[in-house]
Order: sequence, then C-alpha cells, then structure tokens
Amino acid sequence: MTPLPRPRAILFDWDNTLVDAWGTIHLALNAALAAMGHPAWTLEETRIRVRASLRDSFPRMFGDRWLEARDIFYATYRARHLEAVRPLPAAEFVTSTLAGEGLYLGVVSNKTGPLLRAEAAKLGWDRHFGRLVGAGDAKIDKPAPDPVYLATQELHITDYNHVWFIGDAAIDVECARHAGCMAILVGPGMGEEERIKQLKPEAQLKQLTDVLDLVRESGLTI
Repeated sequence: MTPLPRPRAILFDWDNTLVDAWGTIHLALNAALAAMGHPAWTLEETRIRVRASLRDSFPRMFGDRWLEARDIFYATYRARHLEAVRPLPAAEFVTSTLAGEGLYLGVVSNKTGPLLRAEAAKLGWDRHFGRLVGAGDAKIDKPAPDPVYLATQELHITDYNHVWFIGDAAIDVECARHAGCMAILVGPGMGEEERIKQLKPEAQLKQLTDVLDLVRESGLTI
C-alpha cells in the first residue's frame, strides 16, 4: 500500500473507535422506544443501526413525537453514561502517543457535544485533543463535512489530504470523503461491508494500534 500523506491532523470518531458506551446508548434508546410504543432493539441491532446524530435520526424514527423521545433518551443517558463509559483497548496508548509527538488530534462524533466532552473529561482524555466536536456543535452533523472543518478550524487547513479521519463505520468514511480527508477504518465495519467497499477507505485496519504503523509509514517518527 502506498504510504498516506503525512498527517497535519488526525481526527477520531468516538463511540466504538475510542470508547465503549454501547450499553448506555442501548438502555437510553430502548427507554425512548418503549415510551413511544415501539418494540425494543437488541444490543446488536443498536450497534448496527445507530450511526446518524439524534437530531437527524429521531425525526425519522418518531415523527412528530421526536422531541419527547429525545428528552427521554437524554434523561436516561445522562443518568448513567459517566459511570459506564469505558476506553477501548489501546485507545489511551494510541492517543497519548500521537499527542505526545505533537500531532494535532480532534474528535468528530455524532454524540451530542456536551455529553462527548463530559466523557472525555471523565477519562482524562480532553488534554489529548485540540477540539472535540459532537452533534449540534456544527450547523450540520456527520457525515456532512462541517464538523471536520470545525474540529480543525484553528489550523487554517487548505489541503485536507493531510487530515486523517479514523472511525469504525461507513458514516465516518463518508464524512472523510465529503471533507477531502484520508479515510481510515478500524475493524470490519459490522453490517456495512458492502457500503464500505463502495466508499473505498484509504486504509482498513484490524486494530487501533495499527494507526501508529500508518503514521510511521507516512514518514513521521513516533
């Protein structure tokens, strides 16, 4: 594989890329579904289906009652998320290593911005990232490019080929494509294999630590 352009910035998705918060997401989503008279989802269904931001997905799911469902989801999620969020294996090592070498790191997530930043602070990871951008922070959420531009605003970047976007799902690759970034997928893209083949990420890695090898191959010493 041809080495990727040296990164000026590396952006990460949050859920299922750096942390595991699926248990709380699943609990909160099922609380909203039950209140709206919908059948519950299994945890596997939640993992596969939850991709878009709440403000994009809930109107489609709940119609005119989406604001009521939103409030139930957030009340349930806020009550549990800080005690339940867990780092994924090697996430702390990878982000601290990259940040320690002076690389600019950011997060672009479809988790609501204040919740995202509260989780990062709880884990002590906010020090690694120049900006953590969540749903609602930019005018339009991921997969639109707006959150990418907001996350890198202070860098005044003109060539986004030198920005890497690392995530676990097709929506992350789509976001990278829209912004002109290098798209790097970690994991198999569960349930989205055909869509990911169509999007053709620049790299598809087995595990997060492989990001460090990609950085080295780009010519940076870490």
